[in-house]
Order: sequence, then structure tokens, then C-alpha cells
Amino acid sequence: MTRRKRYSAEFKREALRRANEEGVTDMLVAEEMGFSTRQLRRWRDEAKEHGDDAFPGYGKARDKEMMLLRRKLKKTEQERDFLKEAAAYFAKESK
Repeated sequence: MTRRKRYSAEFKREALRRANEEGVTDMLVAEEMGFSTRQLRRWRDEAKEHGDDAFPGYGKARDKEMMLLRRKLKKTEQERDFLKEAAAYFAKESK
């Protein structure tokens, strides 16, 4: 049984950067760099979903915890901003 090939975060980012260049297709990038177009789509989806936190790698537990805390902070900030807007709206309506 063969082991799955693991790609570094830099490799994934480079592949996505290359695929976003004008006139370059996903198939061309996949063939040049040695992986499937399906894999490229998965990386693109992950990058879109997680932004800068995409491709955390297989680092230390501390790195994973930091990534989770950043996501939680981002969500909390979005909730705070929503509540600020709602409070301002209702304060304006009650006048």
C-alpha cells in the first residue's frame, strides 16, 4: 500500500498562485506540478474558506490551537460588529 503524498503549504500556495495567472488552466498547472485538478480544486476551496489560516500544515499542537483561536476571534468580532449595528439601528428607531 502506498502512502499519500503530502504537499507543503508553500507548494499549495504556489500552485494556487500559478493557477490564478491569466491564460493558465488548472489542468496545465496540475500536469506541470504533478497532482490532479481535483486536488487543486480542494486546495482552492480550503483557501477560500479559511483565508490566511488555510494549509496550517502538520506543525505543533500549539500552532493548531493558535489557528483555532484566530478563527474563534474572527467569528466573535463579526458577531460583535453585527450587534453594534443592530444596537445603533434600534436606538435610531426608538427616537
